Amino acid sequence: MSEKLQKVLARSGHGSRREIEGIIQQGRVSVDGKVATLGDRVDVTGATRIRIDGHVVSVLETEESVCRVLMYYKPEGELCTRSDPEGRPTVFDRLPKINGSRWVAVGRLDVNTSGLLLFTTDGELANRLMHPGSEVEREYAVRVFGEVDDEKIKQLSKGVQLEDGPAAFRTIRYQGGEGMNQWYNVTLTEGRNREVRRLWEAVGVQVSRLIRVRYGDIQLAKGLPRGGWAEMALAEVNYLRQLVGLPEETVSKLPVERERRRVKANQIRRAIKRHSQVGGASRRPPSTRRG
Repeated sequence: MSEKLQKVLARSGHGSRREIEGIIQQGRVSVDGKVATLGDRVDVTGATRIRIDGHVVSVLETEESVCRVLMYYKPEGELCTRSDPEGRPTVFDRLPKINGSRWVAVGRLDVNTSGLLLFTTDGELANRLMHPGSEVEREYAVRVFGEVDDEKIKQLSKGVQLEDGPAAFRTIRYQGGEGMNQWYNVTLTEGRNREVRRLWEAVGVQVSRLIRVRYGDIQLAKGLPRGGWAEMALAEVNYLRQLVGLPEETVSKLPVERERRRVKANQIRRAIKRHSQVGGASRRPPSTRRG
């Protein structure tokens, strides 16, 4: 049941296999007090101690693992971190508990951004999806405040210089709105910090609301409330795995269809109850209205 050390660490969300191979070669990883070398295999148990740069890291025990993926509708106000010293809510607070594994977030959304966020139990899948070389397209619905003319649209499409390098939207589509408040849908293939907001700010326009509505071909599900989650079917999981060159899964942990419908209905009801205080004060963009 032993596995290569880089596979264990990647599966546990500590980087891609290539990145981990690099730090193993640099002598920065140890197993039970012994410096590891590339090619080492481990059989992880509860007593195994793996350290990176001298710090013990959490790893999943060696077992027949199944890749699982969750779709989560992140509300505004939640942090993309496992815990917050100030006690603020995080995106992990409402996720289902799982034994022998943990949820790894695929990228981040800033505290004032809502919408689609993916979680997986496969750290290698998460790291590959987040890698800039994968160029997975993200789509956002954006409400902007300010004057938007053809010249600004041209700038945003051609590219503007940000402090961390040039950036541009792949597509920009006008969705409606009145006066200075207008909705646009934009796409890009990077996940730089606050990139959508910074692009608009670079042309003198402020973002007043931002919602991620798509990741690759995965759309934010209609009917999923803010704070709600839904587990993806095998076909959707394998779409994401194919996207980054990972082998397909052959099994799923989703319940049978009847049970799946019951579980989904219950989780939606619970999420709605938890977030009943979150009103519909802000008008939703045309592309993300829920029926």
